[in-house]
Amino acid sequence: MVIHPLPLLRRYCRHELLPLLADLRLAIGLLLAIALLSALGTVIEQEETVAFYQAHYPEHPALFGFLTWRLILKLGLDHVYRTPWFLALLILFGSSLAACSFTRQWPMLKVARRWSYLTRPSSFQRLPFWAYLPQRSLEGLPQRLRQRGYAVFEEGSRLYARKGLIGRFGPILVHVSLLLILLGAIWGSIGGFKAQELIPSGGVAAIEHVTGAGDLAHLPTWQIRVNRFWIDYAPDGRVKQFYSDLSILDGGQEVKRQTISVNHPLSYRGVTLYQADWGIDSIRIRLNNSPSFQIPVVPVPTQAGSKLWGAFVPTRPDLSEGLTLLLPDLQGTALLYDTQGQWVGSLRQGMSLALDEVAPQRFPNPLTLHLDEVIGATGLQMKSDPGIPLVYLGFGLLMLGVVMSYFSYSQVWALETEAGLYLGGKTNRALVTFEREFAHLVEQQLLSSPPSPAKELNPAARVSGTESLANG
Repeated sequence: MVIHPLPLLRRYCRHELLPLLADLRLAIGLLLAIALLSALGTVIEQEETVAFYQAHYPEHPALFGFLTWRLILKLGLDHVYRTPWFLALLILFGSSLAACSFTRQWPMLKVARRWSYLTRPSSFQRLPFWAYLPQRSLEGLPQRLRQRGYAVFEEGSRLYARKGLIGRFGPILVHVSLLLILLGAIWGSIGGFKAQELIPSGGVAAIEHVTGAGDLAHLPTWQIRVNRFWIDYAPDGRVKQFYSDLSILDGGQEVKRQTISVNHPLSYRGVTLYQADWGIDSIRIRLNNSPSFQIPVVPVPTQAGSKLWGAFVPTRPDLSEGLTLLLPDLQGTALLYDTQGQWVGSLRQGMSLALDEVAPQRFPNPLTLHLDEVIGATGLQMKSDPGIPLVYLGFGLLMLGVVMSYFSYSQVWALETEAGLYLGGKTNRALVTFEREFAHLVEQQLLSSPPSPAKELNPAARVSGTESLANG
């Protein structure tokens, strides 16, 4: 006897695996786990350096008594959304949604699309709303139902009507939209990247300093040129806005140019460039009538955590003597100190300072320092998320599916007999509205369809009709 594994596998998937995945308790548990891990990814800073986590999550004392930088790095909490176990949870939750749609939502839709007639009066008594109208017929009922938006099906003395079938598509569309959102999140995690670059004004750089990337991420080959970087300051010295005039160079040719600022990024081929930081790269100075030369500046740590940059400005060709120049911002106000830490003077961008006049003991010979330019650097954050279109499409379909789910799916049955008309109906929501509609439908049928003089009404039928109408 030969046993074929494929039929056994199909039977197992249909009767064992699909019901397990479609279990509501499993879906709720997975959703809670995903929400908890997402909250951890929000609270714990993501894609930072090891030094950052060592400084903010030390081992002694550990945060909450157990959360240290070693545990964060070991569990991958520094990049929660790209860890294999988080992606596995998303895939399992998506499989649960798909199984629920396949085993429950889709069969319910198929049943809703079919119509069936009630052929026995006793079947109407099992409906939430029903009525018995003695000596009444189906005459005029189909037209009234169509006026209320029902699709009507007739076969002899039997009638079936329904409306709101779109409401049955709503839950399926919600599941499809959630699957698209999950698929977009997974694709963005494995195919996206984040990077940061500090580019001086007038400089050109490629995307190289990657802070986080998925296994299938591809860095672009085009470059970024900073045509100009500047800052708008308020009268009190506060920063109002950062601006970067950027050009995208693809193959050495400018293909796009745009001025970006905070909350106004530039997008090119799926990569978005944000204005994230700023700094000072270098200064251009002259001594007396010398040519202008460029000196790099370096960040200077301060106890208050404020930004400060410093540079060594030589005052002799052999670099044996010089001044320390400090810059707090791009407004160009520089402070000068000698080697003993004594303040010498200050000057602004485009201005000059005669050192022999302000410090004649240190500079007996004529020496004038010209600060021609303070060259700023823009801090750009680059982000690529190829799953964003799927996520946006999923959210759009989700809103549409939620709206569709609010449509009530209502059904009406009618059966004409020799003694009278049986009328019944049910709905999945808005019971009060449907009850009023059903009562109005019964009232119209009673008023517009007078009893036939050819039919004899017995007392038992009158009592049954009264009780049924009261129940309806």
